[in-house]
Amino acid sequence: MARWEPDARQRLVAAALDLFTEQGYDDTTVAQIADRAGLTKSTFFRHFPDKREVLVAGQDTLSRLLAEGIAAAPGSATPLEAVALGLEAAATAFTPERRELAPRLQAVIAANGELQERDALKHVGLAKAMNDALRQRGVPDPAASLAAELGVIALRRASARWTDPANDQPLGDLARQSLQELRAASAALG
Repeated sequence: MARWEPDARQRLVAAALDLFTEQGYDDTTVAQIADRAGLTKSTFFRHFPDKREVLVAGQDTLSRLLAEGIAAAPGSATPLEAVALGLEAAATAFTPERRELAPRLQAVIAANGELQERDALKHVGLAKAMNDALRQRGVPDPAASLAAELGVIALRRASARWTDPANDQPLGDLARQSLQELRAASAALG
């Protein structure tokens, strides 16, 4: 095995997802993941603290993209308009490879309570990134928190639509549509 592999992180994610699908999350070890990826166990731990973190690889990138998109919004943008720009920025991280893996990833998460908890924490982290970016723009609470939570819900809804094989729309468009639907739904609440 080579000491340094330029695509090690992606290989580890793919190997973990394959093994989790084949034999279940609980029955898969870090050593098996590393072996399947053609890497060492120490390489695994250079990229991930444990095996459940493999399935949320990219959360830091998503949080950063969301925050950068919100920060780049024009000063006149409403909180939801800024969140929409954050969602569009984050959509750039959703590659065709990720689209192919997403249904399998969701199935693995749905089958394990520990992974469901970690997935929920991921969404909390994304909401915090958006909330912080909105607060830096001067948006007060509770408006910043509400806009950030709507952004997370929109991203989840858009992601579910994006992974549907019958869908051919880009994730950014789906996220914008989802956010508009949520805005309309919240206005209908009274």
